[in-house]
Amino acid sequence: MTVIQFGSLESTNRYCEALDLAGVEDFTCFWALEQTAGIGQQGNHWHASPGLNLTFSLVLHPAFLAAERQFRLTQALSLALADFLADFHLRQPAFIKWPNDIYVDGKKLCGILTSTRLQGAAIASAVCGVGLNVNETAFPDWVPNPTSLALLTGRTFELEPLLWQLLSCLERRYGNLRAGLDPEEEYLKRLMNLGTPAHYLYNEEEITATITGIDPHGRLLLTAADGRRLSCGMKEIAFL
Repeated sequence: MTVIQFGSLESTNRYCEALDLAGVEDFTCFWALEQTAGIGQQGNHWHASPGLNLTFSLVLHPAFLAAERQFRLTQALSLALADFLADFHLRQPAFIKWPNDIYVDGKKLCGILTSTRLQGAAIASAVCGVGLNVNETAFPDWVPNPTSLALLTGRTFELEPLLWQLLSCLERRYGNLRAGLDPEEEYLKRLMNLGTPAHYLYNEEEITATITGIDPHGRLLLTAADGRRLSCGMKEIAFL
């Protein structure tokens, strides 16, 4: 495991995606104390005040994973974050908001953004960006439902020991994936709103639906209140 630290980057994911990833060792971490233009899902901005939070990207080479099963990487990384948070004995457990945001008590604590490059039927490389709110206690109004480790625990944390603790959890889950262990069952146990009717925006229509599972390609499966069976990608559905 290698960690490369930067004082400031526009985005650790963008930095990694500009590299010749074939020459980067598997499970190399690029950590920035400040991101000036961090990105979240669907191109959204990721807010993180300088020096208060963990913002890093992992370069992985999961050639052992078939391209059609790449969502298993998302599941494994999400579960690693849940493993990490279990050590803090929070009053509420961590849940995964599909596909890979980490929520505690209805508020967003962490986001993961993964991009992959394929080689034939396998994944040649993956860049997995992680943004974890650590010591942030005041967020801009535009950040939806945020929380942080400091707000949840009443403590402040040194970032570097926390990073190594989290990387250890990520490495273990990545190793399990390499060994052929399927993370889906555990992922579903952690999935927010599974089996519970909730409100969504589906193709610009407000609906009530119940999450029933995930298909092999990572699409969200739901049953609407009117009986419709839905299979949704990220651009088709939003949580309300």
